[in-house]
Amino acid sequence: MTFMEFIKTPAFALAVIFVVAALYSLYARIKSGKAEKAAPAEEKKAPAAAPASADPTVGSGELELVETDEKTAAVIMALVSYKSGIPLNRLSFKSIRLMED
Repeated sequence: MTFMEFIKTPAFALAVIFVVAALYSLYARIKSGKAEKAAPAEEKKAPAAAPASADPTVGSGELELVETDEKTAAVIMALVSYKSGIPLNRLSFKSIRLMED
């Protein structure tokens, strides 16, 4: 085996690996570009959030905590806001109660 044959084999293998990596990178860019374009379309399809109830019996800032501390109630309210997609200032909580398993 000559020196040139010795060099050609690993060089060819590296070239193949480089081409495959470049193709995969291109595929990933195209795929992420389609995902970014699809996300706004999905947001438009989502129904609009219902406005908070304008019940006159519910005062702002009044919340009944039953067997729950303020820190836990704050976490629950934040999770409800996040999961529902409704801003926290648009939600109205009357009471938060600890449920036993």
